Amino acid sequence: MELVARDLACARGSVPVLEGVSFTLAAGQALMLRGPNGSGKTTLLRTLAGLQPPLEGSVSAPPESIAYAAHADGLKATLTVSENLTFWARIFGQSDIGPALEAFDLGDLADRPAQNLSAGQKRRLGLARLLVTGRPIWMLDEPTVSLDAASVAQFGRAVRGHLDRGGAALIATHIDLGFEAALLDISTFRARPRRIDSFDEAFA
Repeated sequence: MELVARDLACARGSVPVLEGVSFTLAAGQALMLRGPNGSGKTTLLRTLAGLQPPLEGSVSAPPESIAYAAHADGLKATLTVSENLTFWARIFGQSDIGPALEAFDLGDLADRPAQNLSAGQKRRLGLARLLVTGRPIWMLDEPTVSLDAASVAQFGRAVRGHLDRGGAALIATHIDLGFEAALLDISTFRARPRRIDSFDEAFA
């Protein structure tokens, strides 16, 4: 299992932001995306996850191998914590939500509706969905937003466990998550100014 990007060029709307991005992410590896705000981290993740087309280059990964978590937590407000996880587990053909509840300390909140959770608890529940996807490549965009120090450490342990089981993680963050990871500064791939008039705005 590996993710390979070759000479990838990405755009935000019709404006190219990155070009020449190449890397390989193998099983058991983590790669941290670094760069200032607006440099294209989210755009790159969306392109790698297949949510928008690349301008140039290619992305290669096994089918159905990527789980993508962005800024939205993806929760159904009226469902409980356990019901939310069960819903997502069934979407991905899984059934056991126990490890996800345990990894993010959600057991005592299992019967609480998502709409009654704090911002940090909602974020933990949103991240816990990763553990019920069964997918080996995690792509995460600023996953520690709304988390306190203890929850950041908890999340770091969850990612480390995923890597130990042969998974991989690509994470846009400036936070030290407590495990070894390679760094990719995407500001070095800034695209030359040009406009792509034919780019599909539906993917902006």
